[in-house]
Amino acid sequence: MTTIPNRLQTALENLYNAFHNGNLNPECCKQCAVGNILGQTDSWKHLSDDHGSLKLNYLGMVHQNLGRKFNGYSPLELLQIEATFLKACGFQVPLHHKNKKPNNPTDKAVLFEGLSAVIELLCQLDNVPNVMDYKKLFEVEIDEPKCVLV
Repeated sequence: MTTIPNRLQTALENLYNAFHNGNLNPECCKQCAVGNILGQTDSWKHLSDDHGSLKLNYLGMVHQNLGRKFNGYSPLELLQIEATFLKACGFQVPLHHKNKKPNNPTDKAVLFEGLSAVIELLCQLDNVPNVMDYKKLFEVEIDEPKCVLV
Protein backbone atom coordinates (compact mmCIF):
# COMPACT_ATOMS: atom_id res chain seq x y z
CA MET A 1 0.00 0.00 0.00
CA THR A 2 1.31 3.41 -0.96
CA THR A 3 1.37 6.16 1.64
CA ILE A 4 0.33 9.56 0.34
CA PRO A 5 2.65 12.39 1.45
CA ASN A 6 1.06 15.19 3.50
CA ARG A 7 1.56 17.83 0.82
CA LEU A 8 -0.23 15.67 -1.74
CA GLN A 9 -3.07 14.85 0.67
CA THR A 10 -3.57 18.54 1.49
CA ALA A 11 -3.43 19.55 -2.18
CA LEU A 12 -5.98 16.89 -3.16
CA GLU A 13 -8.35 17.93 -0.37
CA ASN A 14 -8.07 21.62 -1.30
CA LEU A 15 -8.66 20.93 -5.01
CA TYR A 16 -11.55 18.56 -4.30
CA ASN A 17 -13.26 21.15 -2.07
CA ALA A 18 -12.64 23.96 -4.55
CA PHE A 19 -14.11 21.93 -7.41
CA HIS A 20 -17.25 20.95 -5.51
CA ASN A 21 -17.77 24.30 -3.80
CA GLY A 22 -17.51 26.34 -7.00
CA ASN A 23 -14.23 27.95 -5.93
CA LEU A 24 -12.16 26.89 -8.93
CA ASN A 25 -11.48 29.50 -11.60
CA PRO A 26 -8.43 29.26 -13.90
CA GLU A 27 -8.33 33.02 -14.45
CA CYS A 28 -8.20 33.98 -10.76
CA CYS A 29 -4.91 33.68 -8.87
CA LYS A 30 -6.74 32.82 -5.63
CA GLN A 31 -9.10 30.28 -7.19
CA CYS A 32 -6.85 28.57 -9.72
CA ALA A 33 -5.11 25.25 -9.02
CA VAL A 34 -2.14 26.75 -7.16
CA GLY A 35 -4.24 29.38 -5.42
CA ASN A 36 -6.43 26.63 -3.99
CA ILE A 37 -3.48 24.39 -3.10
CA LEU A 38 -2.15 27.33 -1.10
CA GLY A 39 -5.44 27.93 0.73
CA GLN A 40 -6.99 30.45 -1.67
CA THR A 41 -4.13 32.92 -1.50
CA ASP A 42 -2.54 34.77 -4.38
CA SER A 43 0.91 35.36 -2.89
CA TRP A 44 2.35 32.79 -5.29
CA LYS A 45 1.68 35.08 -8.26
CA HIS A 46 4.72 37.15 -7.27
CA LEU A 47 7.02 34.23 -8.17
CA SER A 48 6.59 34.90 -11.90
CA ASP A 49 5.80 37.89 -14.09
CA ASP A 50 3.07 36.09 -16.07
CA HIS A 51 0.22 33.81 -14.96
CA GLY A 52 0.93 30.44 -16.52
CA SER A 53 4.60 31.06 -17.19
CA LEU A 54 7.23 28.47 -16.26
CA LYS A 55 9.85 31.19 -15.77
CA LEU A 56 10.60 32.41 -12.26
CA ASN A 57 11.20 36.13 -11.83
CA TYR A 58 13.87 37.54 -9.47
CA LEU A 59 11.76 37.00 -6.34
CA GLY A 60 10.85 33.49 -7.47
CA MET A 61 14.52 32.66 -8.07
CA VAL A 62 15.44 33.92 -4.59
CA HIS A 63 12.81 31.68 -2.99
CA GLN A 64 13.82 28.73 -5.19
CA ASN A 65 17.54 29.14 -4.43
CA LEU A 66 16.85 29.44 -0.69
CA GLY A 67 14.92 26.16 -0.85
CA ARG A 68 11.66 27.73 0.27
CA LYS A 69 8.53 25.63 0.07
CA PHE A 70 4.90 26.74 -0.06
CA ASN A 71 2.61 24.05 1.38
CA GLY A 72 5.45 21.68 0.54
CA TYR A 73 5.97 22.80 -3.07
CA SER A 74 8.93 24.72 -4.47
CA PRO A 75 8.34 27.82 -6.60
CA LEU A 76 9.22 25.91 -9.78
CA GLU A 77 6.80 23.12 -8.87
CA LEU A 78 4.04 25.66 -8.29
CA LEU A 79 4.59 27.23 -11.72
CA GLN A 80 4.61 23.78 -13.31
CA ILE A 81 1.34 22.86 -11.55
CA GLU A 82 -0.37 26.06 -12.70
CA ALA A 83 0.84 25.79 -16.29
CA THR A 84 -0.37 22.18 -16.42
CA PHE A 85 -3.78 23.21 -15.10
CA LEU A 86 -4.19 26.07 -17.54
CA LYS A 87 -3.07 24.05 -20.58
CA ALA A 88 -5.38 21.14 -19.69
CA CYS A 89 -8.26 23.62 -19.32
CA GLY A 90 -7.60 24.80 -22.89
CA PHE A 91 -5.65 28.01 -22.29
CA GLN A 92 -2.62 29.13 -24.22
CA VAL A 93 0.02 30.06 -21.66
CA PRO A 94 1.05 32.44 -20.34
CA LEU A 95 -2.37 34.02 -19.95
CA HIS A 96 -2.92 37.06 -22.12
CA HIS A 97 -6.15 38.55 -23.44
CA LYS A 98 -5.07 37.79 -27.03
CA ASN A 99 -4.17 34.15 -26.35
CA LYS A 100 -6.49 31.19 -26.87
CA LYS A 101 -8.85 30.31 -24.02
CA PRO A 102 -11.88 28.05 -23.56
CA ASN A 103 -15.34 29.49 -24.25
CA ASN A 104 -16.47 28.78 -20.69
CA PRO A 105 -13.41 28.45 -18.43
CA THR A 106 -15.48 27.58 -15.34
CA ASP A 107 -17.45 24.78 -16.99
CA LYS A 108 -17.21 21.65 -14.79
CA ALA A 109 -16.00 19.51 -17.72
CA VAL A 110 -13.20 22.00 -18.48
CA LEU A 111 -12.21 22.20 -14.81
CA PHE A 112 -12.27 18.39 -14.50
CA GLU A 113 -9.80 18.09 -17.39
CA GLY A 114 -7.53 20.60 -15.70
CA LEU A 115 -7.78 18.89 -12.33
CA SER A 116 -7.11 15.46 -13.80
CA ALA A 117 -3.88 16.72 -15.37
CA VAL A 118 -2.85 18.48 -12.14
CA ILE A 119 -3.52 15.42 -10.01
CA GLU A 120 -1.47 13.27 -12.38
CA LEU A 121 1.40 15.77 -12.09
CA LEU A 122 1.11 16.01 -8.29
CA CYS A 123 1.33 12.23 -8.04
CA GLN A 124 4.38 12.19 -10.33
CA LEU A 125 6.08 14.85 -8.20
CA ASP A 126 5.67 12.61 -5.14
CA ASN A 127 6.42 9.35 -6.97
CA VAL A 128 3.07 7.77 -6.15
CA PRO A 129 0.66 6.07 -8.56
CA ASN A 130 -1.95 8.38 -10.06
CA VAL A 131 -4.88 8.34 -7.63
CA MET A 132 -7.23 9.04 -10.55
CA ASP A 133 -6.11 5.97 -12.52
CA TYR A 134 -9.22 3.81 -12.57
CA LYS A 135 -7.87 1.20 -15.01
CA LYS A 136 -6.89 -1.17 -12.18
CA LEU A 137 -10.54 -1.39 -11.18
CA PHE A 138 -11.28 -3.16 -14.47
CA GLU A 139 -8.34 -5.58 -14.57
CA VAL A 140 -9.33 -9.23 -14.44
CA GLU A 141 -7.47 -12.46 -13.89
CA ILE A 142 -9.21 -15.70 -14.86
CA ASP A 143 -12.56 -13.88 -15.11
CA GLU A 144 -12.22 -12.46 -11.57
CA PRO A 145 -11.46 -8.85 -10.67
CA LYS A 146 -7.87 -8.28 -9.54
CA CYS A 147 -8.91 -5.30 -7.43
CA VAL A 148 -11.75 -5.66 -4.97
CA LEU A 149 -13.55 -2.60 -3.68
CA VAL A 150 -14.33 -2.59 0.01
